[in-house]
Amino acid sequence: MAGFKTILAVVSDDVSGRSPLEAALIIGRGFDSHVTALHVRSDPSNAVPLVGEGMSGVMVEEMIGAAEKQSDERARQTRAVFDERRESYGAPLVPLPPAPGFSMAWREEVGREEDVVARCARLADLVVLGRPVADRELPAVMTLNAALMESGRPLLVAPPQMSAGAGARCIAVAWNGSAEAARAVSAALPLLGAAEQVHIFSAEEADGDPVLAPTELRAYLSWHGIAAECHSFAASTAHAGEVLLAEVIRHGCDLVVMGAYTHSRLRQLILGGVTRHMLHHATVPVLMMH
Repeated sequence: MAGFKTILAVVSDDVSGRSPLEAALIIGRGFDSHVTALHVRSDPSNAVPLVGEGMSGVMVEEMIGAAEKQSDERARQTRAVFDERRESYGAPLVPLPPAPGFSMAWREEVGREEDVVARCARLADLVVLGRPVADRELPAVMTLNAALMESGRPLLVAPPQMSAGAGARCIAVAWNGSAEAARAVSAALPLLGAAEQVHIFSAEEADGDPVLAPTELRAYLSWHGIAAECHSFAASTAHAGEVLLAEVIRHGCDLVVMGAYTHSRLRQLILGGVTRHMLHHATVPVLMMH
C-alpha cells in the first residue's frame, strides 16, 4: 500500500514546532518519507504600524531592524530543534529529489504564514501542524484553517505534547457518512493499513438524511485488507466532541481520522462541534480533511 512520500511539517517556532515535527518524523520514518520542515519568517516591513506622519524615518528603521533581529533569532532557535531531531532520527539532509528512503529538508519562506503554508502544502502528501493552544500565539488558528480549507491536502493536527515513542497502532475513525469523512478515510488508508487496530465511531442519529452506515465503511476497509470494529455513541448531547474524545481515550487510540466542517445542517450541528472540540482539546494526533 502506497504511503506518504512527501510530508510538510510546519514549525512556527522552537516551542510549538517540536510536536508537529515529531509527528511528521514518526510517520515519515515508517513510510520512508521525505519530511520538509517549513519555517515562515514574517516580513519585517509588516512590523511598522500605520501611524501617518507621526513616525520618523529613523523610528521606522529601528522598528524594522528589531523585527529582523527577532525573526533571525526565532529562525535560529527553530533550526536548532530541527537539527537535533534530524540527528536523533538519523535522517540524511536531502534538499532536492530524488532520494530513496527516509530523508529531511529545511525550508524557509518570508511572508504571511497562513498564505505560505496554504501554497506550499498543495504539493505535499501530508501536512502536519501543531494544535493551537489558548495561552500561545503560535501555532496560529489562521494557519491551521488555511491548511485545512485551502490546500486540498490531508492535515494532521499534532497535540501540544508528542512523545518520541508514539505511533499510529490503534486508529479511531469518526464517521458520519459525509464526503469530508470519506476523503479523510481515503487519505488515511496508508496509516489504517499499517495499524494494529481500527475502531469506527459514529453518532446515533434518530432522524435526518440517510447516511452511509459504519458497517458499510467497515466493508469498504475490508476490501483494503483492513479489519475494523464499529462503535456508536449518543449524539443527543451538546457535548458530542467530549463523548467522542472520551471513547477515543477509552479504547486506547493514538490517532483519529475525521472529516472537518461538513455542510449538512444537522450533521454540522454534531460534527461541527466535534471538529472544534478536537481542534482545541485532542490529546492525540487528528488527521482531517475538508
